[in-house]
Amino acid sequence: MIALSWLLVAFPALGALVLLVGGNRTNAWGHVLGCATVIASFVYGLALFFSESLSEAADTTVYSWIPVESLQVDFGLRIDPLSVTFVLLITGVGALIHIYSIGYMSNDAARRRFFGYLNLFVAAMLVLVLGNSFVMLYLGWEGVGLASYLLIGWYQDRPSAATAAKKAFLMNRVGDVGLALAIFLMFKYIGSTSYAEVFAGIGELSPGVITAIALLLLLGACGKSGQFPLQAWLPDAMEGPTPVSALIHAATMVTAGVYLIARSSPIYNLTEDGRLVVTIVGAFTLLLGSIIGCAYDDIKKVLAYSTVSQIGYMMLAVGLGPMGYALGIAHLLTHGFFKAGLFLGAGSVMHAMNDEVDMRKFGGLAKKMPITAATFGLGYLAIIGFPFLSGFWTKDAIIEAAFGQEGWRGWVFGGAALLAAGITGFYMTRLVLLTFFGKERWRETTSADGREFHPHEAPPVMTVPMIVLSVGSVAAGFLLMSGDTLAEFLVPSVGTLAETEHGALPHTLVPWLTVGLSALGVLVAWLLFGRRPTPIERPENVSWPVRAARKDLYGNALNEALVARPGLWLTRFAVFLDNRGVDGVVNGLAAVFGGSSSRLRRMQTGFVRSYALSMLGGSFLLVAALLLVRFS
Repeated sequence: MIALSWLLVAFPALGALVLLVGGNRTNAWGHVLGCATVIASFVYGLALFFSESLSEAADTTVYSWIPVESLQVDFGLRIDPLSVTFVLLITGVGALIHIYSIGYMSNDAARRRFFGYLNLFVAAMLVLVLGNSFVMLYLGWEGVGLASYLLIGWYQDRPSAATAAKKAFLMNRVGDVGLALAIFLMFKYIGSTSYAEVFAGIGELSPGVITAIALLLLLGACGKSGQFPLQAWLPDAMEGPTPVSALIHAATMVTAGVYLIARSSPIYNLTEDGRLVVTIVGAFTLLLGSIIGCAYDDIKKVLAYSTVSQIGYMMLAVGLGPMGYALGIAHLLTHGFFKAGLFLGAGSVMHAMNDEVDMRKFGGLAKKMPITAATFGLGYLAIIGFPFLSGFWTKDAIIEAAFGQEGWRGWVFGGAALLAAGITGFYMTRLVLLTFFGKERWRETTSADGREFHPHEAPPVMTVPMIVLSVGSVAAGFLLMSGDTLAEFLVPSVGTLAETEHGALPHTLVPWLTVGLSALGVLVAWLLFGRRPTPIERPENVSWPVRAARKDLYGNALNEALVARPGLWLTRFAVFLDNRGVDGVVNGLAAVFGGSSSRLRRMQTGFVRSYALSMLGGSFLLVAALLLVRFS
């Protein structure tokens, strides 16, 4: 089974190849093939999980990929509890999203190509989590970036979708600079990029080099997982079709950063400063995402910022080291169920409401869409930490571990996680009330294209995956956390889960505080939006905190001021200095290819600008992280 584990990647990769190369000849059955390949990988993953002992990592080599003197990189896979866990999440939840897409994209003429991109996305993510070296991980890392670009910009006739795709692509390149530099340092000081050799030799390096590698890996993780300061692309990614949002947020792209930190646990175990920065980033981001989520009326963007916040919980957990690696992965798995269910539920609402996303135009949809309302409601209860549902088990465990830290860290990290739990209860209750309950405001308005609303339940091909995911939203947390089932399973990959002593607060008190604060958030939302009529038009005369939240707490303005504008200035200055040499190259290309020199200059300047933005942004964030560690 392990020797043939390359089939896990081969199935969806073959599906992508057939669907993208086959062209219109595959239109009639392309969606069936797209679903079948991911289901085949899921079945193989289950067989691997049940048939082989995963007590230790098993590496298998498919072929020699980069044999260049001392740089020897195999196209190899690592089968261990961590990789198999992610395989089951990616292919299991991914298969349900594929099936749902059959109904959601039924009227799209390019549905076959859409399924080809989905298969490519899954194949790239499987390479990322199955690779047995950091170079293999980087291959999947870039493949995921390409697939996300293609899917976020799916609606090519919408300028907003094209802009969102480019924004996601470029911001992720900033993070990728960090990951690439970390790999370079590994090869320079250890002479290899394979997990086995890097983890065996990392202890021989100086503390400064280890910390530098850890911070560079974190920079990559921030890009892929939408963590501060590289979170701004994630909400804009909602421009893609809703199944894409579900796949990105629940099973693939945003989980990659958490996987990277957990996979690199032998590195982070050796640098307390590195772990501290990971924890700070996670704690800050979980508050950032939850606060901004309170201000949006776009149902998908509220869910997007909830993902930013929930990934922050996971980053906080893995930043705690042995006390949190397994807890972060557990929350990642339960989040995969309830967040996929929430996004698919939002897609069902959009499917019934002429693709409308403004919650102020909804209301009372529970009567018209009972299955969607019920499955969405279970996902809502799971994410707010309702007792004994999935989020209750995993998120509360992270909050307890955060409060278990010594000194100021327990109060700061535990307090941030606890406060975000209350805010989550508020903004998610607001979303549910505005969408499914109250006055049927959709009767008084029309969609953006002037059509009247006629809400109806989605077809079974969409509701069945939602029902399956809702079961996971209810039971997954208990199954994973009861008796430390998942933590013991992951021991060969991330080590033994370390018990935390009573720190800032006793462990027995934390669950009561978490549930109480969440309930307070629910109550406030009900008082503001459940008992009062909601105007269809968004109020513009609001307080400064609301205006700031509507502007993403000025995250885009910060990136513009610190990265984008300096990058443009740097590009223009470089072109000015090299003007004569550039003229010769541009004129020569114009003569060869028959284009105008002005057009080629614009292309060249655009390329240099994009490259400069990526390099400058990565360098700035690296210096900031190093200064933070130096003076903390």
